[in-house]
Amino acid sequence: MSGGPRPGLPDQPRWEGHAKGSSAYGKVLGGLAFAGVATFAQLYSTQAVLPVMAAELRVTAAEAALTISLATVGLAVTVIPWSFLADRIGRVRAMAWGISAATVLGLLVPLATSFPMLLGLRMLEGMALGGIPAIAIAYLNEEINRAHAAMAAGSYVAGTTLGGLAGRLVAGPVGELWGWRAAAFAVSVLATVAAVLFLVLVPQARGFSPAKASGFRGAARTLAGHLRNPGLLALYVQAFLLMGGFVAVYNYLGFRLSGEPFSLPATVISLIFLAYLSGTVTSRWAGGLTQRFGRRNVLLAGILLMSAGLALTLTQVLVLILAGLVVFTGGFFAAHSIGAGWTGAIAVSGRAQAASLYNLAYYLGSSIIGWAGGLVFQSLGWTALAVTVIALGCTTAVITAVVHPASAGNPAPRPPHAARRNNPAGQQNPAGG
Repeated sequence: MSGGPRPGLPDQPRWEGHAKGSSAYGKVLGGLAFAGVATFAQLYSTQAVLPVMAAELRVTAAEAALTISLATVGLAVTVIPWSFLADRIGRVRAMAWGISAATVLGLLVPLATSFPMLLGLRMLEGMALGGIPAIAIAYLNEEINRAHAAMAAGSYVAGTTLGGLAGRLVAGPVGELWGWRAAAFAVSVLATVAAVLFLVLVPQARGFSPAKASGFRGAARTLAGHLRNPGLLALYVQAFLLMGGFVAVYNYLGFRLSGEPFSLPATVISLIFLAYLSGTVTSRWAGGLTQRFGRRNVLLAGILLMSAGLALTLTQVLVLILAGLVVFTGGFFAAHSIGAGWTGAIAVSGRAQAASLYNLAYYLGSSIIGWAGGLVFQSLGWTALAVTVIALGCTTAVITAVVHPASAGNPAPRPPHAARRNNPAGQQNPAGG
């Protein structure tokens, strides 16, 4: 039987992860869902009030968007150091440190006395939040039974969409009534509550084994090995291009809707983030569909939905713009949930670092393309920005189709006993997703 004793080897049964439906499975997903709320409510808390912030601070749209871009830059540059720290001290402890530090910094943001200080605090906040996304995916791949890993990753991404939505829905109305400082404070309070619930719910790791410090050369070898893997590299390109286009759309659509011919107030504009609910649904739905169609096909379908939805926003009809945003958002989160979970399935070692490189690309895309999209929007208008993002999606689809064969990402057959047994101790299955 798998994990049983073998001649000449110690009896060390192999940990196969919590099965779907178990109490621990529910606590893992619940805890990480609250971590997603705490992380993404804070990370994008200023997005719903960018027009208000630009007016109050007398800065341009692209300058106001730096409050998003620098936070995501901070996250991007720290996800890899956080992943190596998590290999030493444990996934749960590293996530707890990161989420606690980010909560404190978030409460300091409304006290910023100048725009440069605001940007500095936002960058530090992002650096603290770097301890969550990549580690969460590695933790899932170690703690959840392989048969349900893709669905669990989808559930985690669904939690991140709810976090992003909650932060924006709180910030928009509060910002219109009392200014961006009150909006930032309200979101920080929400994130604090979510962080406490994460700390209470999340179970201690059972599939984690501390890694010995390998030094700079060892770390570089691990990262270089992932970057030489074409399958992983394609996922990193996908993360960079799709996330960059996604953030650019949400950063500047509010400016479009606040101007002529729409002239919508900030509270109404903040309701566009309800489109995130489509991502909550499709990220879980996409995880389930991988069992039938494979990761590759579901990822390509998500990109197709993104492009089709964004094409609808080229009209001047508000209802069609909003419908297109819903489709665009659902497609993005379907693709993202597949990409985020697929890194752990492809990487047979150094999973935390593989996930960290995905997040590095993801948030660099958010920072660079999310900011640069403002230059396109300010110079050439919404149509040019939307067409640019569609082109990024098409490029991603071509790369994915070429690098991953038609059978890529299909669920592998499992031994008959594997679904029946969860071992109480031992190492993770290196082939687990």
